[in-house]
Amino acid sequence: MIQPFDDNYFMKKALQEAELAFEKGEIPVGAVIVIGDKVIARGHNLTETLNDVTAHAEMQAITSAANFLGGKYLLNCTLYVTLEPCQMCAGALYWSQISKIVYGARDEERGCINLKTKLHPKTKMKGGVMAEGASQLLKRFFIERRNLN
Repeated sequence: MIQPFDDNYFMKKALQEAELAFEKGEIPVGAVIVIGDKVIARGHNLTETLNDVTAHAEMQAITSAANFLGGKYLLNCTLYVTLEPCQMCAGALYWSQISKIVYGARDEERGCINLKTKLHPKTKMKGGVMAEGASQLLKRFFIERRNLN
């Protein structure tokens, strides 16, 4: 039985955001930012909707969390995101000084780990949480996209 507020609980919330992106024709990546056991921000990819290459799920969630907190630093916050952050998002997370990043699926080509993007020295990172579900959603999206073209 899943405990009410474990990594899987919050990653399910991020996956719900990814599903919203999928329904909008966006690459299905979702994110939530949490303090303690409370979700304070949500986001999903909106790059097509906003015609903005920076409108990644993490960027949407960072902005929302900063607005909620009334400041730019996300101390004592955890980001749950369905896909390993890219270099751009990792840079924004560095500057936000977020305490922890939990991601689902790895991004072998564009992810911050393979590109050796530095995170804030105090930021902890954990991967592979519900990775299969996140990966399957991405695969389904790209299969459907290829079949439409």
